[in-house]
Amino acid sequence: MQKICDKMKTILLLLQVFLLFVDGSYNDGTKQWSWICNTSRKCEKVPNAPVHKYFYNRQEKEPLYSLEACRLICGQYGALWPRPTKDVDLSQDLININPSSISFQMLNAIDEARDFLIENTQLFLKNIFLECGKNCSAVNNGLDATVFISISNSNMDLNWSTNESYSLEISKAGGVYVTITAPSAFGARHALETLSQLITSYKIQENGIIHHQFVIVSKAVIKDKPQYPYRGLLLDTARNFLSVHTIKRQINAMASSKLNVLHWHITDSQSFPLESVRVPQLSKYGSYSSKNTYSLSDVSDIIRYAKLRGIRVILEIDAPSHSGNGWQWGREAGLGDLAVCVNQEPWRSYCIQPPCGQLNPINSNVYSVLGDLYSDIVDILPKGETFHMGGDEVFIPCWNSTLEIVNYLDSQGQDRSHESFLALWSYFQQEALKKFDSKVGNENTPIVLWSSALTEPEIIEKYLSKNRYIIETWVPSDNDLPTKLVERGYNIIVATKDAWYLDHGFWGTTEYHNWRKVYQNRILNSPSVLGGEACMWGEYVDDTSIDSKVWPRAAAMAERLWSDPSSSTSAAEARFYRHRERLVARGIQADAVTPRWCYQNEGMCS
Repeated sequence: MQKICDKMKTILLLLQVFLLFVDGSYNDGTKQWSWICNTSRKCEKVPNAPVHKYFYNRQEKEPLYSLEACRLICGQYGALWPRPTKDVDLSQDLININPSSISFQMLNAIDEARDFLIENTQLFLKNIFLECGKNCSAVNNGLDATVFISISNSNMDLNWSTNESYSLEISKAGGVYVTITAPSAFGARHALETLSQLITSYKIQENGIIHHQFVIVSKAVIKDKPQYPYRGLLLDTARNFLSVHTIKRQINAMASSKLNVLHWHITDSQSFPLESVRVPQLSKYGSYSSKNTYSLSDVSDIIRYAKLRGIRVILEIDAPSHSGNGWQWGREAGLGDLAVCVNQEPWRSYCIQPPCGQLNPINSNVYSVLGDLYSDIVDILPKGETFHMGGDEVFIPCWNSTLEIVNYLDSQGQDRSHESFLALWSYFQQEALKKFDSKVGNENTPIVLWSSALTEPEIIEKYLSKNRYIIETWVPSDNDLPTKLVERGYNIIVATKDAWYLDHGFWGTTEYHNWRKVYQNRILNSPSVLGGEACMWGEYVDDTSIDSKVWPRAAAMAERLWSDPSSSTSAAEARFYRHRERLVARGIQADAVTPRWCYQNEGMCS
């Protein structure tokens, strides 16, 4: 008898699915499936028909129209990315809201902080409407919502010590009330991002007309703060030029993922796209074309755009290596060779990567030109902002093959040993730093350098002050350099080469790092570890391809640096897949990371 009943259930279920196709429900994209949050706290797909409860009576609650709505209330962290670090209490109920009637009340914020928050409320509204897609019609049903925003300090300095914590509460009492409190406007901005992730829209069909409905978690209590103060993304605009629009699009995705530092590797030996007012020859000789340049006003615009989204911009002028095209005009101008080995062949004898070029450390005019360039940069940087001076991959055979440099060493009674060239490299760094300090007007601006032969633990204290330099390590995850530098008292930023280098897998024998590898990369837990970043080196990306190579993988790193979770990727995948959809809705061409079936059937592909 039981077997007969089971067969009848199967036949009825198949008939039900067939009717979904023939009655047109499948075609409107709104009624083929519903979702329930099952006992495993996963969103389970169920056929959307009046008899579904007969087969799916796992809970008393009505199924939800969309997976996105189910995701809001299913699991401890719902749809939030990155997951909060402290208290999280989300209701399992949703209520309809009218997004056109969301109002905001600013408490305590004044001047620039108030303007900042007002602009961020507009960005918040834009983001939740983008969830509807291009044809999102106005929604005028649902409860009104009021968002109260209170900050305790209106200081708008964005730096290493900025307090990015926040608390957020949602309650219902005739309407929907949201209370955001934060020490700073930047923490409140993060809270608005979190709030946007507690809201979604879905389609319903009434009388043949498709409408959009917005829902919000009916009750929430969240307290949150990041684990690391530096959560970065490196963009390289020297190998291939990236438009201002493309850079801003990456900033939008960073803000959606709560990253807070754009490390802009703006120049390299391939090109020098930054226009200098004081040294116009740099971009004249170094840019790919007159259209492939960034004016100082472009850079200032990007800095402002990023700050509005809680993101600092740290500029990098790599030197003395990675400095070729853009520096080859010195002799013509009567300044001697500013750079040596420029475009030299065979390149393997003169540099790590073509085209070659290294600044000439014994030409005093190099430091004068750098001083003028630094003056332009200081003019547009926020007061006290960190500066990245590069300093990696100095190729000693280049200097060792340059007669001018070899003769200089001979005149100083120095041999041509490795140690002599390290001393020469150190001399360059000291002189470049003096020029920067003279232009910025102080000797305490934090300076970042890449790890290199000069930062080896056995010698670094001889050449680089731990009170002045932050070392960005780019070694593999099994290398103990970060630990050794921290033991010697240096602050570091971690860019793990075999997990967070997003260009890997597209050239040579490098291996592609999928989002799980990115997510699982743990970094040293120490106050001296300021954070880390994903690096999108630009040899194989431009405006047309960068989104899919950076996103959503960089968002996986974002949760590592915000939350440093101990859970596995399988526990995070449903939220991660949802965040990828969120990025796409916001205009980011984020790469697909799983078949659609896996997205709709949570936990089945882990």
